[in-house]
Order: sequence, then C-alpha cells, then structure tokens
Amino acid sequence: MSELRKIYGLWRREVLRYWREKSRIISSFILPLLWLLVFGGGMRSIELSGTQSYQTYIFPGIIAMTLLFTSVFSGISVIWDREFGFFKEIIVAPVSRTSIVIGKALGSGTSALIQGSILLPLSFLIGVHLSPMSFVILLPTMLLISIGLVCIGLLIASIITSMEGFNFIMSLVIMPMFFTSGALFPLTSAPDWLKGFSYVNPLTYGVDVLRWGTFGEASSLLPIYAEFLILALFATAMVVACSYTFNVRK
Repeated sequence: MSELRKIYGLWRREVLRYWREKSRIISSFILPLLWLLVFGGGMRSIELSGTQSYQTYIFPGIIAMTLLFTSVFSGISVIWDREFGFFKEIIVAPVSRTSIVIGKALGSGTSALIQGSILLPLSFLIGVHLSPMSFVILLPTMLLISIGLVCIGLLIASIITSMEGFNFIMSLVIMPMFFTSGALFPLTSAPDWLKGFSYVNPLTYGVDVLRWGTFGEASSLLPIYAEFLILALFATAMVVACSYTFNVRK
C-alpha cells in the first residue's frame, strides 16, 4: 500500500503538470487538426478501396501520431527534473525505482490519453461517427500504446543528459515509427522492404487496432486479439527495460 501511494503521488504530479501547461495542450491539439483538415483535405482525391475517403482513413493514424508525440516527448520531464534537482530527491527518497518508472509512465500515459481523447468528439468534422463500443475499444488501446511509448522516452532520457541530445534522438525514433506504422497509407500497397520495418514497429499494431475500433474493419495484419497481446507485451517489456535502466544508472 505504501508503494501504491508513492506511485499515485508521481502519477498525480505528472497529470497536474500536464494540465497546468495550457500552451502544451493547445499546441498538441492544433497539429493533429492540421493533419486532418489540411493534409487530409488536400489528399481527398486519393482513391482507397471501398467508399472511405482518405481524410477519414487517416483519422486513427492521427490519433496514434498524437499519442506518439505526446508520450515520447514526456521523457523530457526527466531531464528537467534532473536539471532542477527534483530527480535527485526522488531517487534518494524511500521509494523503489520501479515504482518511480510506473508512476511516471502512468502519469505521462494518462496525459497522452487525455490528449488523444480530445480528438474523438471531433471525429464528426471529417465524417467519422463513433459508437459507444468504439470508445470501449479505443481508450484501453490508447492507454497501452501511451504507456509503451512513454517508457521509450523515459529510457532515452535516463541515458541522455542534455536537452539537445534528447531532441535529436527523439527525432530519429519518432519519425521512423510514425511513417512505417501505416498511419498515412495502407501497408498492403507498401513495398516489401517497408513492410519488413512495419512488422517490427509496435505502433503498426496500435494503428491497426485503432482503425478496427473506429471503423470495425477486419485487421490486415494479424487477428485483433494477437495485436492487443502485442501491445500489452510491448508496454510490459518497456516498463521492465526502463525499470532496469533506472536501477543500474547512478
């Protein structure tokens, strides 16, 4: 119970810090809208199988993009805490480093979930109509994706000590993950070499599940239960890897 209270405290701190940064919420909200309304609208002439327009097709992918950017860049909080000495206070406090990782991962994951959820009520703007069951599927999926991606940011932030180095490495991580995930185009039409990268990208399966929850389409990669399992294993593996790194780092 003591460790749970400490995890809750770290979770609450991350959520409150996110909620108080209104400029961060607004800026993270504008970028997905630009992708949906401007980029998606400009590419409406692209023909897809069935009656679905390109603008509606990329809606789940833009949600995944929002989760990706918000989650991974949340790792920068570790660098800020290290700069101002707060991270040292957490490390020397009577709390296990695994609990630190879990608390920060859950807090930043919740922040990313809030950010991604803001887009869901606006789906009608591009002709996407979500059912109550869609929310039941989408929200847990978004949380799993967020926790795994947050831990990537925390893992890199625990190794990289400078803000400049973190931003550079994050760009090398984020852009390949996004562009090989099938968020912007069907992987069935991608070349074989690109499919190979997509299959080892966990975000690919997240986008596929989000697309299934949004449109009810059958998965083009694996059975849905297998993709859920991959996302759960990815989140668990990243929490374990991040906890190990925090424990061995001085």
